[in-house]
Amino acid sequence: MVASLAPGLAPPRPVSEPLALDLPGPCRTGQSLRILHVFRAPVGGLFRHVVDLTRIQAAAGHRVGIVCDANTGGERAEQALADLAPHLALGVVRLPMRRNPHPSDLAALMGVRERVRAVGADVLHGHGAKGGVYARLCPVSDGLIRAYTPHGGSYNYRPGTMLHRLYMGIERQLVRATDVFLFESEFVASRHRTYAGGPVRLARIVHNGIAEAEFEPVGTVAAAFDLVYVGELREAKGLPFLLQALSRLKAEGRRLRLLMVGSGPDTDSLTRLADELGVRDAIAFEPPQPIRPVLGRGRLMVVPSLAESLPYVVLEAAAACQPLVATNVGGIPEIFGAFAGSLVPPRDVGALSGAIARILDEPAEVRDGRAKALSDSVRARFSMNRMGADVLCGYAAALASRPAVAQPAPATA
Repeated sequence: MVASLAPGLAPPRPVSEPLALDLPGPCRTGQSLRILHVFRAPVGGLFRHVVDLTRIQAAAGHRVGIVCDANTGGERAEQALADLAPHLALGVVRLPMRRNPHPSDLAALMGVRERVRAVGADVLHGHGAKGGVYARLCPVSDGLIRAYTPHGGSYNYRPGTMLHRLYMGIERQLVRATDVFLFESEFVASRHRTYAGGPVRLARIVHNGIAEAEFEPVGTVAAAFDLVYVGELREAKGLPFLLQALSRLKAEGRRLRLLMVGSGPDTDSLTRLADELGVRDAIAFEPPQPIRPVLGRGRLMVVPSLAESLPYVVLEAAAACQPLVATNVGGIPEIFGAFAGSLVPPRDVGALSGAIARILDEPAEVRDGRAKALSDSVRARFSMNRMGADVLCGYAAALASRPAVAQPAPATA
């Protein structure tokens, strides 16, 4: 079974379907590429994306390696990387990397350069804001292709803030050093066009994809919770509004039980807020764990985020036929497609509590039928193999667009 871990972890997962990619002609490079993926944290959806790409690219005959942070993820990240090792012909290098800009970034950048030179990389693929900086500023020439997948990152900062202006200014300066943008959602691509701009050479929308095994419905176990949240315990995920919605529903006579699975910097403040709202006894907090069994422990999944790119947790829940209430932010409407009208505005406690009540009050056949229809829609649009093929197509296009190297003139008598 293919299953990812709740945010904070990434999967060691066997892939249960064939990964042989039937690439169209323009997407074939005609060579085995040496690909280095560079990113900061081996946790969460970004890491899952890299894990999936690594397996796909290795199965397609390419040699793959990873450069990531040495201080994030703990034992579970170590185990995930160890499980991935058979697919990593170019190995793993872990370097100290800070989340925010820091003078130590120079040492990390030199470490990336050393690894690029050691393995003779053809493609340096940066993921997330920090990985994107390292990949595009790496001082190595020799025809290296530099790809960038933002995964939201700095693009999710609120427009107009000082940090947003700073990060978009950096992105604008790095455009010329980017051979191909592989945006994971149209939302992030549009944010780039609006706030960073610049003469992009090549760009592709490459949606995150999931495996066929993840479309098996999870069902609901006995003694289930009413609501489930899976993700980082951060206020940016909209959790204060979820707790307020739970309090409002309690005042209406609905004593609902909420399971919150994850970890994060705002755990203590969220616990205090739950106490203040009088709903602490209705909430169970559990650490990060495999997501599919968690989905089966609730009647309804709630995603109250204030900003997202294209979250795997929504893809996975939708694929598994889990009824969902989610906010209309980032790339979530791209996942919901024709069903996006059911999304609720962020920061709106009334809309969130109302949507929860409506779905819980629906006849089971109506609720389950809608969940199945969304699952079928996701299956048609978010294939893991399609994701892998689209990334390789992006590399091939970048390779094909490189300026031809001038050949020496033939010797004359």
